[in-house]
Amino acid sequence: MSESSPRAVATPAVDRPLLQVWELSMRFGGLLAVDKVTFEVRPHQIFAVIGPNGAGKTTVFNCIGGFYQPTSGSVLLDGHAIQGLPSHRIARLGLVRTFQNVRLFKNMTV
Repeated sequence: MSESSPRAVATPAVDRPLLQVWELSMRFGGLLAVDKVTFEVRPHQIFAVIGPNGAGKTTVFNCIGGFYQPTSGSVLLDGHAIQGLPSHRIARLGLVRTFQNVRLFKNMTV
């Protein structure tokens, strides 16, 4: 290839979802905590999960992040199935979570 030849440049597929959650369900014994939740998140998209206390938001994130193994459904990260993987393997793929802590450092105010 000469200096003046055009080069192929890999560009991310912006149209393709980065995270896909499909019919995710989580059951704790007889309690159905999450019932067939489905959504997609695309690169550069701001996405929110909202709902009242007890609606299952944390359970959804625990299933996505590998803390819980969902009862059914699928979770894809960049097209690869991650449901059922342990959280440390999911973190290595680039999906991590943080927790809301009001006071992380006892002696600091900022």
